[in-house]
Amino acid sequence: MNVSVDAGLGIRISAMVAKSSDRESHFPAIEKKYGQPMTYWFDQMAERSQWKYPEQIDFLKEEHGFSQAHANALVMYSRGSRTTKRFNTLDDYLKPFDETKCATVRNIFDAITSKYPKLELVIAWNQPMLKLGDQYVFGLSVHTKHILLAPTNPTVLNLFKARLEDYEVLKKTFKVPVDWKVDKKLLRDIAAERIAEIQ
Repeated sequence: MNVSVDAGLGIRISAMVAKSSDRESHFPAIEKKYGQPMTYWFDQMAERSQWKYPEQIDFLKEEHGFSQAHANALVMYSRGSRTTKRFNTLDDYLKPFDETKCATVRNIFDAITSKYPKLELVIAWNQPMLKLGDQYVFGLSVHTKHILLAPTNPTVLNLFKARLEDYEVLKKTFKVPVDWKVDKKLLRDIAAERIAEIQ
């Protein structure tokens, strides 16, 4: 786990490095399950290097019985992608976005972590998430015209239905504007509910 301190938030940030983020971690299982060494499978991919991604995936699944996860790991590795992990820190995640979006994201996390400093900001599933121990509390994703906020137990959204009337609520998330004036009390109450569930 890589650990750094984010100057904008002043809190501990660590990158959650899951074994599954490394495509090579699938190789022992591929060799065992499909009965050939990886050199054989690399040769198969080299022979089909001009094929499109779906064609390569279909070949492995239909001709050799690969699972989607194993097929994807082999195809993407053969195409030069060694890992599914794209970001190590919040700063990495925010690099593509403008100052307004970055400020809103930092303010969202600061609103929660200033009240609950034991929460750890990690990168999981290539998104910034707040974590307590080994349980996730809250996450978000930045989009072109909005930011999606996600309590990690969607049932929390039902508990706050009345207070979320001004937002577009989806199945597991709710949308806020990219220049949102952060509702600290709402975020802290949502986090408190999730923390209570965990504890």
